Amino acid sequence: MLTHTLSGRTQYYLQLEEDFGAHNYHPLPVVLEKGKGVFAWDVDGKRYYDFLSGYSAVNQGHCHPRIIQALVEQAQKLTLTSRAFYNNLLGEYEKFATEYFGYDKLLPMNTGVEAVETALKLCRRWGYEKKGIKDGEAKIVVCENNFHGRTTTVISFSTDEQSNAKFGPYTPGFIIIPYNDTDALQKALEDKNVAGFLVEPIQGEAGVCVPDEGYLSKAKQLCEAYNVLFIGDEIQTGLGRTGKMLACDHENVRPDILILGKALSGGTIPVSAVFADNDIMMTIKPGEHGSTYGGNPLACAVAMESLKVLKEENMLQNADAMGALMRGEIAKLNSPFISTIRGKGLLNAIVIEHANKDAAWELCLALKENGLLAKPTHGDKIRFAPPLTITREQILECVDIIRRSLKILL
Repeated sequence: MLTHTLSGRTQYYLQLEEDFGAHNYHPLPVVLEKGKGVFAWDVDGKRYYDFLSGYSAVNQGHCHPRIIQALVEQAQKLTLTSRAFYNNLLGEYEKFATEYFGYDKLLPMNTGVEAVETALKLCRRWGYEKKGIKDGEAKIVVCENNFHGRTTTVISFSTDEQSNAKFGPYTPGFIIIPYNDTDALQKALEDKNVAGFLVEPIQGEAGVCVPDEGYLSKAKQLCEAYNVLFIGDEIQTGLGRTGKMLACDHENVRPDILILGKALSGGTIPVSAVFADNDIMMTIKPGEHGSTYGGNPLACAVAMESLKVLKEENMLQNADAMGALMRGEIAKLNSPFISTIRGKGLLNAIVIEHANKDAAWELCLALKENGLLAKPTHGDKIRFAPPLTITREQILECVDIIRRSLKILL
């Protein structure tokens, strides 16, 4: 087992959070102060490959120069008006983004879970006004092992006990079915009060669980057959992460409601969005939903630039190629401690098989010592999701770091 000696500076910052912060996270013992591209540096100047990318918020790489330039230039002009007034960037952003993704309307929010909550409200309103569900009886189908955020409503349909234990009473109106099971979905959709099906194209927090090929397209067909909205949560899987602009694009599925966040700002400020066509979006009228910061000019400027660089710098193609390379090279390691390698594009995970239940955590500590930052999820799974700008040479170097770090498990 490695002995980890932390510097005085690192200990200082860790102790500050221990003393004055809520204890709702369990981070790796590293304190970062600078980022550039695929790298992050700690307070002692040590450089690391970032293989978490802010849970896919930093797809474009840390401090992408074009995104930072857009941020700084707009921050010196106007940052917030609230929606009590118009601003000169919101309409431009809405036009740009709806044309970019092919929807009639955009509803701007801030965080990912705010966008999920917005989509749920929008789906329910559509269910009452368009499908004819009796008021107060709408249901939304969700999947086991989902992760859509941590608000009270969202944890009400989580199957992760750590997320929802002793936070009740819970919000009703949800039907939970197994993921990757279209038979279970069809049975649930037979309930006439179902308005929507909320799904992650790949379950990220659950350990990068990739459904069977055809699952999403079959689910969309079922939703259409039963007059139910398909709600795609692409907060973590979207914006190039899986090698396509959206993970749903792998099966040519167009969500009725599309939820985006994280990399929509290139990892600079919280920006999220809900997309839908007029028949759905226009069921919400003035005063019925909103956000003080949603659609602020700073967010609009940053989001437009973040979307531009994804396409103009060929990040989707690179994610697809580098992800395939990474999975192939990790497989070549033939490690007895890696039972599964899975993913799409640069959203990947390995499953650690070891008698020590803390093996994945200890491996992540070894990776950190060797210059690569990753974090376990659900005990035995480690996500490998670097920024989409990573190169072939860097992938090969990182796989060698993984190879050397695995020795800690011997």
